[in-house]
Amino acid sequence: MKSTALTHVHEALGAKMVPFAGYNMPVSYAGIKEEHQAVRNSVGVFDVSHMGEFILKGERALELVQKITSNDASRLTEWKVQYSYFPNETGGIIDDLLVYKLDGDAYMLVVNASNIEKDWEWLVVNNTMGVELHNISDKTTLLAVQGPKAAEVLQGLTAIDLAEMKYYTSEKGVFAGAENVLISATGYTGAGGFELYFENEHAELIWNSIFEAGKARDIQPAGLGARDTLRLEMGFCLYGNDIDDSTSPLAAGLGWITKFSKEFINSANLLKEKENGTQRKLVGFELIERGIPRQDYMIVDGNGKEIGTVTSGTMSPSLNKAIGMGYIDVSSAVVDSEIFIVIRDKKVLSKVVKLPFYKSN
Repeated sequence: MKSTALTHVHEALGAKMVPFAGYNMPVSYAGIKEEHQAVRNSVGVFDVSHMGEFILKGERALELVQKITSNDASRLTEWKVQYSYFPNETGGIIDDLLVYKLDGDAYMLVVNASNIEKDWEWLVVNNTMGVELHNISDKTTLLAVQGPKAAEVLQGLTAIDLAEMKYYTSEKGVFAGAENVLISATGYTGAGGFELYFENEHAELIWNSIFEAGKARDIQPAGLGARDTLRLEMGFCLYGNDIDDSTSPLAAGLGWITKFSKEFINSANLLKEKENGTQRKLVGFELIERGIPRQDYMIVDGNGKEIGTVTSGTMSPSLNKAIGMGYIDVSSAVVDSEIFIVIRDKKVLSKVVKLPFYKSN
């Protein structure tokens, strides 16, 4: 079990720790609902240092990124960020990731914790261009400071103008006296906020500085439990639940980051799939009757015929209703269609809804 540079801090705060992707990670502190609402209404801080970071450098770095990712990275200018995925050769998804265009000919790929080793091997195998590669995952701390008051809390710690930072951009500078901190505005909660990437040696200083600055704004540490409920309210995919090596990115609703203006791994087959259409589609649904949907629960139609499977589900803290996502037959995937989630052998009435579930004011 790996630890992050802040594991001892989480333990001292009384966090409930769980094994996740090979790391000892905090799932909750005060409680998932409380942490969820802190992020929606004020500000919460997630230690997500278990995520992976790869640096690519060299004249042909863009060429490698273009080959292995689905989105068109040639459209990125310095310090811009892009959501993308690694397609495999059999129609599935190796991982979803963020692509950062750094300065010069450098890029950073941010990948999921459970896929670091697999993704690194994929990157190395496909690096036929002699691109300089660095896996900096183990020496990088990543904090996600999320919520409507995030900019207020962080601004006093840096000269970077956070209020002017546009969505999916980044900047590098000094933060809380630490140099070489990369700040970005991407987020996985739908509540706004920033991510901070920095060397492990600065972890405790930066963590403590953020919490000191946030005292007056009800800042709270938040764990993986709240991260999951927040992302699900937004309809964001979680690798291993909603997408995986066998999932069609087009069925998963990732056609918008699948750019056929360039060639990439398996692009020809994905283009054929787009032209022919998918048989199943990832949809959001909410329960009309009581119950909580969980991963792998069966989805059926009114006649009891199986039409799909739940991939993610929870009781939404913001909406106070049970919500979920799952793959169902395209014919049943129309918004407001009635479907049934099978919970303990009982068909629970639900309906297909438009994503995201949660819409901020």
